[in-house]
Amino acid sequence: MDCRSSMKSSETLRNKCAACYKQFNKLEHLVEHMKISYHSGHEPTCGVCKKHCRSFESLREHLIGPLPKQECKNIFSVRGCRFCLMILENPNARRIHQERCQFSSVNAGLTTRMIDYTSSRSPKVVALSCKMVGGGSDGSLDLCARVCITDETDNVVFHTYVKPSMAVTNYRYEKTGIRPENLRDAMPLKHAQRKVQEFLCNGEPMWKIRPRGGKGRILVGHGLDHDLDCLQLEYPSSMIRDTAKYPPLMKTSKLSNSLKYLTQAYLGYDVHVGIQDPYEDCVATMRLYTRMRYQKHKIEAYPLAADVHNRSNQVAWRQNELEGMSPDEMLSISRSDYYCWCLDSLA
Repeated sequence: MDCRSSMKSSETLRNKCAACYKQFNKLEHLVEHMKISYHSGHEPTCGVCKKHCRSFESLREHLIGPLPKQECKNIFSVRGCRFCLMILENPNARRIHQERCQFSSVNAGLTTRMIDYTSSRSPKVVALSCKMVGGGSDGSLDLCARVCITDETDNVVFHTYVKPSMAVTNYRYEKTGIRPENLRDAMPLKHAQRKVQEFLCNGEPMWKIRPRGGKGRILVGHGLDHDLDCLQLEYPSSMIRDTAKYPPLMKTSKLSNSLKYLTQAYLGYDVHVGIQDPYEDCVATMRLYTRMRYQKHKIEAYPLAADVHNRSNQVAWRQNELEGMSPDEMLSISRSDYYCWCLDSLA
């Protein structure tokens, strides 16, 4: 009886996922798990036990959630950064790192940060944020009334109030700070749309824009689908970095986190206190993007599971070949199902 129990325990341990540590009774179940989990070196990983998590929210729960892994929690409480969730060598190193990791809030001093991008080094990555007023009979229709674009060093490269193409019925002053006089002589929507598009494309035709080797700019923001829709503007999805849709920054339920929460949890300061300024949003999303971009991950020739050249394309591997691999070998050929922003630093 004890022998059979020991054999079963040993087999289950052998069928343990090398990434998330889930255990399976049968090897074929582990293989199926690896086919659909898309584990990779780009996932947030515990600095103590090396467990892979789907998101930083999941990693945070693993470290300090209601039911954390106790060993990891104990070490994290002494040597872990509460912002980036990294484990440092000692408490003193943690203190120094955490001071650098925490950002301070920004002042909405648009005029003092304004630069002329045509006369300076042209930015490759920019952040965009729009603020909406209300239209329609009940004021619930979102109309773009203010646009801000910043570069990677928090400089404003474009800012304008926008005159909506239809009547404004609710200025939403408590949140937007926008008054009727701000829009009276504001830039018409079509003009603002053209300005933004020309700046993003940077002299390159829309159909020719690509992430690497082109002139088009990478666009960062939070909820960019909505902002671009209100601007009546299209931009290639391969050039968009949306903090509301980036898997490592989403909830464990795969829903979006608010920008307010992300800024507080990962940057260490508050936004949207009182009137919401688009400059503040641009800076916060750019800081989040930069933090994700400069994570150190293993360099792979073909890092995406969807890449036709990828060895981890499970169609190319027969079931019996996969079952002949160890869990570590299966993880070594597994690739991510999302584009990790660290790949931008290689462009």
